[in-house]
Amino acid sequence: MKEKEDCFLKVKRDYLRFLNKEKIFGKSKVAKIESLKKIYIPMSFWIEKKYREKGKTLFLGLSGGQGSGKTTVTGILKIILKKFFKREIQVSSIDDFYKTLKDRNQMSYKIHNLFKTRGVPGTHDINLLKKFLYNLKKIDLKKFKSPKFDKSIDDRFKKKYWNNIKRKPEIVILEGWCIGAKPQSNTLIKKPINILEKQEDKNLIWRKYVNEKLKREYKSLFAKIDHFIFIKIPNFKMVFKWRLLQEKKLRKKSNSNKKIMNYKEIKRFIMFYQRITLQMIKDLSKSASVVMFMRKNHEIKKIIFRA
Repeated sequence: MKEKEDCFLKVKRDYLRFLNKEKIFGKSKVAKIESLKKIYIPMSFWIEKKYREKGKTLFLGLSGGQGSGKTTVTGILKIILKKFFKREIQVSSIDDFYKTLKDRNQMSYKIHNLFKTRGVPGTHDINLLKKFLYNLKKIDLKKFKSPKFDKSIDDRFKKKYWNNIKRKPEIVILEGWCIGAKPQSNTLIKKPINILEKQEDKNLIWRKYVNEKLKREYKSLFAKIDHFIFIKIPNFKMVFKWRLLQEKKLRKKSNSNKKIMNYKEIKRFIMFYQRITLQMIKDLSKSASVVMFMRKNHEIKKIIFRA
């Protein structure tokens, strides 16, 4: 108990400063402090325990619906694990490993036109991601670069702007909406889940290809992760609401000539994610090592630990 209190006192200032930087203004200071004490500090202690049990680089996968706050959660965990536990942390997003716009255009021409839109399994460069994780495992890690994706232009940054990895991490957190997703049965695949699937994937080519990727490449990728942390959203309707907020933030940060989605574009865009998101709510709510339950007001209601 004393150790957790010491942790709270040590990280409190950095934590509040980070939330202000992230523009988390809707919550009172009391609510923010409550979340730190009841959610993030217990999670960090759990992660530290798992790292000590493994005795070498710990790989964590963190997933949740679009706009659920994955980047904020990983940012907070990084502060606590670095500041209090003195751990070397590497936080990466699967979004940075999207295939280039050119590659996705080729996929849309050769396989199905829906692959021009990033997001679903098949639109990530899995070989590049596996190589990245392999490099992080190396005992004699040498400086290397990892890709960076610019959502506002829907393409990868040039290599000179990629992230520099200089030190071997003790804890790696790979975050992304589909981390830990599992394939569906052929029966489920056949039934369209929204207008996009019904009208634009009548022959099931897109759906089947995505599902096949989950069965093979993504399954072998997720097998490299030691534990999964899942942010469970209340329902899929919230994805639209939160994604809308995300886009507003992006609009404020970006230049006016960059690609920012409007209301109708967001509504269509989230349809690409709907099938897998709903399946993940069923699967990962039961199988993830840590489940964070979210309220509709974007606050974390409770957290459960399974392993």
